[in-house]
Amino acid sequence: MKLFMLFGVINGFLAVALGAFGAHGLEGKLTEKALNTWEKAVQYQMFHTGALLVTALLLAKYQLSTISMAGWFFLIGIIIFSGSLYVYATTSLKAFAMITPIGGFAFLIGWVLLGYAAIKFM
Repeated sequence: MKLFMLFGVINGFLAVALGAFGAHGLEGKLTEKALNTWEKAVQYQMFHTGALLVTALLLAKYQLSTISMAGWFFLIGIIIFSGSLYVYATTSLKAFAMITPIGGFAFLIGWVLLGYAAIKFM
């Protein structure tokens, strides 16, 4: 539980910092499309930061491996989805845009696992 709480807190901090950096530090340095890509990365990082925090709170009450696995998929999704978009926005290297869907799939798995745990065990 503490680990996912820590991951949530770190990702929340990073999402706010990277959002501010994108809005103030990258304005005028990136194209509008690249800034939109950066913003999408920040949004998904923050959405799934919330999922990590919910995972931590649920693990405090229900010690279920399904919930823990959901948390790991949320974290992997943040790293791959948002991470690849951050790199793509700043470098325009298409290879990074091509791996973004893997992170999106990790997010989907995380949500399915969390939903499964809620229906099956709670």
